Amino acid sequence: MTMTDQVGLVIIATGVLFDLLGCIGMVRLPDVYNRLQAGTKCVTLGVCLILTGTAVMADATPIRLKAVLCALFVLITSPTAAHALARAARVSGIRLWEKSVADQFARSK
Repeated sequence: MTMTDQVGLVIIATGVLFDLLGCIGMVRLPDVYNRLQAGTKCVTLGVCLILTGTAVMADATPIRLKAVLCALFVLITSPTAAHALARAARVSGIRLWEKSVADQFARSK
């Protein structure tokens, strides 16, 4: 196993750890807004790290290019989808958790 493979495996393992933490956050957090944040931030970073590790370990340039393009796609679509879901939840009347400290959308009405 080369040094490049070891670095790639460490990056992939870190990405899997972030994905695991995001999944735990989606189960443990109290409301839809907090769950969206855990899912979006942790899983986006986790997937991008996994794809980066794949690009580091890949022998062929097309594989590296595909990994980078997929990471860019995830970086664009994941926050956009989370925003759309949070906005839809807000518009449909889903309230914040009762122990939430601040409601940023309440001021904008």
